Amino acid sequence: MAFHRHSAPRSYLSSVMTERFDCYYCRDNLHGKKYVKKDEKHVCTKCFDKLCANTCAECRRPIGADAKELHHKNRYWHEDCFRCAKCYKPLASEPFSARDDGKIMCGKCGSREDGNRCQGCYKVVMPGSQNVEYKNKVWHEECFTCFDCKQPIRTQSFLTKGDDIYCAPCHDKKFAKKCFHCKQPITSGGISYQDQPWHSECFVCRTCRKALVGERFTSHENNVYCVDCYKTDVAKKCHGCKNPITGFGHGTNVVNYEGYSWHEYCFNCKRCSLSLANKRFVISGDHIHCPDCAKKQ
Repeated sequence: MAFHRHSAPRSYLSSVMTERFDCYYCRDNLHGKKYVKKDEKHVCTKCFDKLCANTCAECRRPIGADAKELHHKNRYWHEDCFRCAKCYKPLASEPFSARDDGKIMCGKCGSREDGNRCQGCYKVVMPGSQNVEYKNKVWHEECFTCFDCKQPIRTQSFLTKGDDIYCAPCHDKKFAKKCFHCKQPITSGGISYQDQPWHSECFVCRTCRKALVGERFTSHENNVYCVDCYKTDVAKKCHGCKNPITGFGHGTNVVNYEGYSWHEYCFNCKRCSLSLANKRFVISGDHIHCPDCAKKQ
C-alpha cells in the first residue's frame, strides 16, 4: 500500500477585465467581470462551470470556478469531498492511500483494508502487532494454534502435516511411530527389530532388564532375552546333554520326538555314537540306539 499526497487545490486564473474581451464560448463581454483562463482560453465563470469544470469523483457534480479542487492521477474532487471512504475523515491536508478500486482512504483505514490478513481469523494483522510469519503467511499470535489441541503455539516448536500445524506433543501423539513394547510415541532415536519400532530404553531383557542394544539376544513369544536369561529361563533342555538348546553358535539344528528335544549333535546312538539325525532309530528308556545296536542290546 502506498501513501500519497494530492496536488494543491486548483486555482484557475480569475481576473477582472479593464478592456473589451469576450468569453470564448458565449462571447459575452468580460469587461469588469471575473473570468477563468483555461487551456489558453478566456471563459466566463458561467461557461466554465457548465462546459469546462472537472467532475468530482465523489459527488459527481462539477467543480465550479469558485470551488477549491484537489486532484490525484487524473481524478478530481471538491476539497470537502476528499474524504476517507471508510471513516469519512477529511484528507485535504492528510496522508492517504489510493486503492485499485478507486477508493481513497486514510492511513489507518488503508492499513486495515490492504494489510496482511491472518490465516486463522482472516482479519487484518495490523503493523506492529504480535504475529507469526511462516512460509509467506501471517497469523495473529493468538490465532497460530495447534490443529489438534487448539492451544496457541507461541514460542513452542511445531511441526506440519499437509497444511495443518501441530505442537510437538500433539504431532508425536498423532503421527509418531509407537514403541512395540510401551506403545508410547518414539520422538527421537529408537531401533527396529522384526519390522517393529522400539525405544532404545525399552529394548531390554524380559528377565534381568539388561539393555540389549549392541548385545546378543533372542526373542520368545514377543519378548526379548539376553543370552544368559534365555538359556536359564526359556530354552528347552537337550534330552541328551541336559544343556539349554539356544540356537546360538554350534548346534543350531534341533531334533524333536514325543515331547523331547535334542541338539542335533547330541542325537546319537548311545552305544556306537552314530548320528541318527534323519535316520531310523529306536528309543530304549532314556536312550536312543541305531537299529543294529538295538538288536544287540
